[in-house]
Amino acid sequence: MRDQAAPGGHVVVLGLGLMGCDISAIFLAGNWRVTAVEPGGATPERLERIRTSIGQLDADIASASALDIVTALENADFASAMLVIEAVPERLELKREVFAKLDRLVPPGVPVVTNASGFRITDIARDCATRERMANLHFFLPAHLVPGVEVVRGEYTDPAVCGRLAAIMESLGRKPIRVSRDVPGFLANRIQHALMREAFAAIDEGLATAEDVDTAVRYAFGFRYIAAGPILQKELAGLETQLAAAQAIYPSLCNDTSPSPTLQRLVSEGRLGAKTGQGFRAWPPEAVARERARYERTLLAAMRVLREDGPS
Repeated sequence: MRDQAAPGGHVVVLGLGLMGCDISAIFLAGNWRVTAVEPGGATPERLERIRTSIGQLDADIASASALDIVTALENADFASAMLVIEAVPERLELKREVFAKLDRLVPPGVPVVTNASGFRITDIARDCATRERMANLHFFLPAHLVPGVEVVRGEYTDPAVCGRLAAIMESLGRKPIRVSRDVPGFLANRIQHALMREAFAAIDEGLATAEDVDTAVRYAFGFRYIAAGPILQKELAGLETQLAAAQAIYPSLCNDTSPSPTLQRLVSEGRLGAKTGQGFRAWPPEAVARERARYERTLLAAMRVLREDGPS
């Protein structure tokens, strides 16, 4: 297999939504050549998103010149690719259709990965002849600002492929998260959804408002997560404290297997948040723009803190 960790390589990215644009920016900022496959072509909005993301990574936006956008899968330069990343919309049949084509088009030995957040690579690549070179490389939006990337091994994936993917991510300044089994939600989303289940339960039960839930996470225990993950925190504090708290709190935690009634009601009413102008809060366009700018500004500051902090 080709040397997957060599700098200045060539990656093919399928799809230029927000995720595809930001993934492309990561590789361009790392001096890779990027071929992006997008049926809608190189729109000004997509190009501006990529340039902005490159700039936020403190890289020269001139690196965007190493981007080539084609409108059809068959027109991509797979022959020189060292990695192929699928970032098309989150529909299982669409992803399976794309992987069936990549199975034939991409030369043997080149890793082919999905960025699926909900579907298993095992199911996406199930009928592919070369499924041993297929894995999930799961980025988190905004992909260029969130350092962590899950490297998920499917049931058919060669472990060596995951090692090469992790090496590529490290060479680009990312933090690979090895996930050894292909379970729903992988690792980070399983932990996140455990928190979200309890957060919505607190609202359902009248324990707190949505605003107070956000404040509790952002300014209390969540504030510490940039400095230490949950296990390290508890080791620093003493595991006996965690045991005592768990014995007292766990019996009263939500263990529902269906989503929150409040969440279901909001979605049924079309109150989806910023994209529809109403969720728990009203979202006029100026508030959406202000909050997104503040959000990215804060993530940028956090990324710089982590970079200065060095490896843990």
